[in-house]
Amino acid sequence: MAYDYEWFKKTVYDLTKIDLSSYKQNQMKRRIDALIAKNNIKGYDAYVNALKSDTKLFEEFVNYLTINVSEFYRNPDQWVTLDKEIIPELIKRFGRRLKIWSAACSTGDEPYSLVMCLSQHLSLNEINIDATDIDKQVIAKAKTGLYNDKSVKGVPPELKNKYFTKVGTSYQISEDIKSRVRFKEHNLLRDKYPVMQHMIVCRNVLIYFTEEAKEEIFKKFCASLAPGGFLFIGSTEQIITYKEIGFVRRGSFFYQKPE
Repeated sequence: MAYDYEWFKKTVYDLTKIDLSSYKQNQMKRRIDALIAKNNIKGYDAYVNALKSDTKLFEEFVNYLTINVSEFYRNPDQWVTLDKEIIPELIKRFGRRLKIWSAACSTGDEPYSLVMCLSQHLSLNEINIDATDIDKQVIAKAKTGLYNDKSVKGVPPELKNKYFTKVGTSYQISEDIKSRVRFKEHNLLRDKYPVMQHMIVCRNVLIYFTEEAKEEIFKKFCASLAPGGFLFIGSTEQIITYKEIGFVRRGSFFYQKPE
């Protein structure tokens, strides 16, 4: 048998339900080859056998695959637009109990940013965010809520003072914010999407996927939104076929599902 990358992709899917065919191949293959070399393992077959027998190695592999780079209030100008324009419109349209999904939430920076942003308009007990990611390790980190200085540098000073406590060189987010977010595992390519969402936030993640996979996910996001709901994407992304999918563009990074 040829233990090549095509074989490896199929085997990884059986092990993890992560479909490597949906990621840009050259980029992902380089990352995986580098990880295998770092662990001093020779060949895909030996690496798969190691993944099956070594829990720590398996978790490292999944964490490495799912490319977790995140920070609070990433691209601040977009959060100003969210604060000044999008959230007031959502509240006017849907009321104060908004259904918001932070998809591919990584280490929690984004859903916690959403809670803080919403807290400028709503009381905390009115805010509930559903946050999902494929990687249970980053979900565990998100639930812990401990971040380094680089992660929190974009948080507005008044919110940083109110909702973070310095712990050594790190920052612990308050239970008041943590309690407003529900985390769970979810695979964007495989699992069922929630319905009638008022806003979906998925930022700087889909750049790693193929064009076909991105198109499929954007269609599912559109179907997942309530009429009048918004999709908030990252500064590294754009939806070329947004009209065909069913969106109206409301800014560089905000797309609305028409009523």
